[in-house]
Amino acid sequence: MPDCPDCLVVATNAEELAEEVARLAAIPITIKACSSAEQALADYTDESVVFGDPDLIAEILPEMSTVAWVQSTWAGVTPLIAHDRRDYVLTGIKGVFGPQMSEYVFAHLLAHELKVVRRMDEQREHNWFSTGSGVLQGKRLGIMGTGSIGQHIAKTAEFFGITVTGLSRSGAPAPGFNDVMQMDQLDDFLQGVDYLVAVLPQTAGTDKLLNTASLAKLPAHAYFINVGRSNVVDDDALIDALTNNRLAGATLDVFDEEPLPQDSPLWDTPNLTITAHVAAASHPSLIVPIFVENYRRYRHKQTLKYVVDLDAGY
Repeated sequence: MPDCPDCLVVATNAEELAEEVARLAAIPITIKACSSAEQALADYTDESVVFGDPDLIAEILPEMSTVAWVQSTWAGVTPLIAHDRRDYVLTGIKGVFGPQMSEYVFAHLLAHELKVVRRMDEQREHNWFSTGSGVLQGKRLGIMGTGSIGQHIAKTAEFFGITVTGLSRSGAPAPGFNDVMQMDQLDDFLQGVDYLVAVLPQTAGTDKLLNTASLAKLPAHAYFINVGRSNVVDDDALIDALTNNRLAGATLDVFDEEPLPQDSPLWDTPNLTITAHVAAASHPSLIVPIFVENYRRYRHKQTLKYVVDLDAGY
């Protein structure tokens, strides 16, 4: 029988993850659950497998020379992509965050069209606010990123009668999208979009795609939501567009610095909703099955699922 390599779990919820692994795994897996990078480094005894949060793992990866495979608990793996080390296999999480992301996106689009915040403000003033609501049906949604999350958002949009256009590096057709454009068609992609959603990974090619010039291509009534990575948008350009009514509104769930500093001008930007990176949570019940399946493959020297290209960034 193949060996069962020991595993170091390095995550803020390491105990929960370890318990779920023990529940789901067909074989016993020896696990050390570490809720901090410091604890993981102290407990490390030449394990080859690490399962956990990319930011914590990145802190100690240089000290763990025997690590051959890292399974991320996040969809985004930026802290590890930014690391110089490349002599291991990194696997990500795919196919599980789409439902949560879709609920988040459409909650905010519906709130925008239904004028929920405005109605609450008027209620507090005891005003009978009878202005009608907008609708989603018949609108055009542009999704930057056509991977598993983008596809789920696109398929959800079908139920609302929304036309969906995607933007990706290849421009290849993707399920749920009426059309997909390439990155060099960004200006054409943005024109006529009613709603814009970004779910792109953080790479050099996605850095500040949404800047003063590109945001100007959007209609003034457009609404923007970013649930991908913060590097895609120039914050100053977004603040300027919202302040000067060149964009109807925006919701941001990701930021260059988290928690967002209290003195950030984003807090006071008009028509901007800020959420604390909560669009999709890495629940153990969602991500542990991926680790368990990959662990089985790793033992049997089979190809792992969702391998990340460390150079490409996704």
